[in-house]
Amino acid sequence: MPKTPRRPTDPMAAAEAAFKPARKPAPAAPVPQGVPAPRELVSIRIDRDVLDYFQEDGPGWQERINAALREAAGLSGLSEEGKRPEELNATNDD
Repeated sequence: MPKTPRRPTDPMAAAEAAFKPARKPAPAAPVPQGVPAPRELVSIRIDRDVLDYFQEDGPGWQERINAALREAAGLSGLSEEGKRPEELNATNDD
């Protein structure tokens, strides 16, 4: 009969085992061209006036913020939908 490992009797060893550093996930496979990249859910603090600016056109404000950030980062002048940030508004929502 195989022996099962015992729990560590040393409290320090038990604590070290419980709080091992988390492993980073493997890098994601590249997304094929034409397929939208998956979105990441994040929490970010934005000044109230900036939020009001993006929300004044109604639904789609998160996509407009994303498009503006992509443009500011130099990643693309177009959103994933192929529209410029100023072209995104509630009528573009699916």
